[in-house]
Amino acid sequence: MARRDSARCSFVLEDDAHRSGALTVAGIDEAGRGPWAGPVAAAAVILDRRSIPAGIADSKTLSETRRAALYDEIMASAQVGIAMADVARIDRDNILGATLWAMSEAVGRLAVAPGLCLVDGNRLPRLAMPARAVIGGDGLSLSIAAASIIAKVTRDRFMARLDDELPGYGFCRHKGYGTPAHHAALKRLGPCPQHRRSFKPVRALFDADR
Repeated sequence: MARRDSARCSFVLEDDAHRSGALTVAGIDEAGRGPWAGPVAAAAVILDRRSIPAGIADSKTLSETRRAALYDEIMASAQVGIAMADVARIDRDNILGATLWAMSEAVGRLAVAPGLCLVDGNRLPRLAMPARAVIGGDGLSLSIAAASIIAKVTRDRFMARLDDELPGYGFCRHKGYGTPAHHAALKRLGPCPQHRRSFKPVRALFDADR
């Protein structure tokens, strides 16, 4: 299990894997494990060593505008697989199970099966190829950081669409996270179908509505 030894993203882990015989390396990351509402998104990205967009970093360190620009550049230059686990799956399988499922699905949606997957965190999804867990991987591996950007932008855009479909909750602003404004909207409007019943703050309101 690799650990973060530098705050700067690089292609070192990918190059090491290539030298060990992996023809292609995919970085995998997720977005949306913590929110009270909406899906969890996962992305798998195989970067082209010859055309890696400049400025790739952990999505949490980038502005929304910069993430959006890098999203377009990554989608145009890399192989990308994206999957989302919906609220029903999260409530049925728990958030960890749903996240690992989405990661596996994202890899399955790549046009080419990678020789190795680098997965952010300390848990591995079920995959048909070798994989390596990388703690702090979104700040260490360019491939994982690219996946973090794709997952984050994909989910944020989904939540913005939800804001149009389910007005009043403020999904476009807080993206489903448990902010004071979101809590106030939940108390005022009650939970909607996109709220995760298995999360304690939401479950209490679901129970109260019965």
